[in-house]
Amino acid sequence: MSSQVSTEDFADILAQVHRFIRDAVVPRENEIMAADRIPDDLRTAAADMGLFGYAIPQEWGGLGLDLTQDVELAMEFGYTSLALRSMFGTNNGIAGQVLVGFGTDEQKKQWLERIAAGSVVASFALTEPGAGSNPAGLRTSATRDGSDWVIDGQKRFITNAPLADLFITFARTDAGIAVFLVPADTPGVSVGPKDAKMGQEGAWTADVIFDRVRVPSGALVGGSEEVGYRAAMTSLARGRVHIAALAVGTAQRALDESVAYAAANTQGGVPIGEHQLVQAMLADQYTGVAAGRALVREAAAAYVSGADRRVTPSAAKLFCTEMAGRVADLAVQVHGGTGYMREVPVERIYREVRLLRLYEGTSEIQRLIIGGSLYRAERKKS
Repeated sequence: MSSQVSTEDFADILAQVHRFIRDAVVPRENEIMAADRIPDDLRTAAADMGLFGYAIPQEWGGLGLDLTQDVELAMEFGYTSLALRSMFGTNNGIAGQVLVGFGTDEQKKQWLERIAAGSVVASFALTEPGAGSNPAGLRTSATRDGSDWVIDGQKRFITNAPLADLFITFARTDAGIAVFLVPADTPGVSVGPKDAKMGQEGAWTADVIFDRVRVPSGALVGGSEEVGYRAAMTSLARGRVHIAALAVGTAQRALDESVAYAAANTQGGVPIGEHQLVQAMLADQYTGVAAGRALVREAAAAYVSGADRRVTPSAAKLFCTEMAGRVADLAVQVHGGTGYMREVPVERIYREVRLLRLYEGTSEIQRLIIGGSLYRAERKKS
């Protein structure tokens, strides 16, 4: 999707988001962590700003931003508690984009305006106990029964599942992998207990169980059983660029906290930033963030132009999420014992960024995509 927002208008949107993150969200990070939830007033503010539908086309009530603009917002979202982005991330990203790219006109009309407004929370139900980064191992099944479909299976680690109104559900059929629109209140759908995670407090995940869940033929996305695998891969590739940008934003916050701490805190009567080994850590952090930002912008541009929607998204996701882990580790090191204490931003960041290397395809999967694609492209030349 090309952008429906001018450069000038987007600059205003970005500035508004920048202020919202720093003025409204950053001061409440410990509140979010302690309560394990995003306060209602922040959710309302995000909805009023259009953040539940910023990547949804304008004809369906969204802002109509393309991926080059999406990543600029994502770098802002990454600057604070990642739970904030998670609240509306699936609506704009891996769940919403399935409908934008592959839904029928009727399906878009039924769901997209409500998704963009935030009155419907959409979850991307792909991962299973035996199928994570590689959807080829999917075991959830969908079988025809007259004009209906009957879905059976279990999904795991589904973001926003306890809050979801709609599950974008991937299931295996006789023709391959299909994707279905399953309202959360459909009989047979149940959501397990909220997962207790290492970090990202306020971003809720849970198992979702489908027990003889009956949906009509109109629930089949695109009206075709063959849409599912392509929809999953397309949405995940786009999502990987978004997650890479999120990682850059988080790494930038860790760098800023490190520089501020090095300048303000002393050891032996002098600021710790006077020590060359501390300066070396700051230099490594800065270099990683700068390289990641450049790669994210290149990947987003290549995705929007259609030049590369496979290798560069995986490269950006691999580099930026691994980089964020290293930058967060250095941030704790710069802070010393203080960095290991709860309610210190770098301690939270250290825990939160670990997940970025796992979801939407692990680092190992990204390496397989990159290496395999390069090898196969070379083989085709011979």
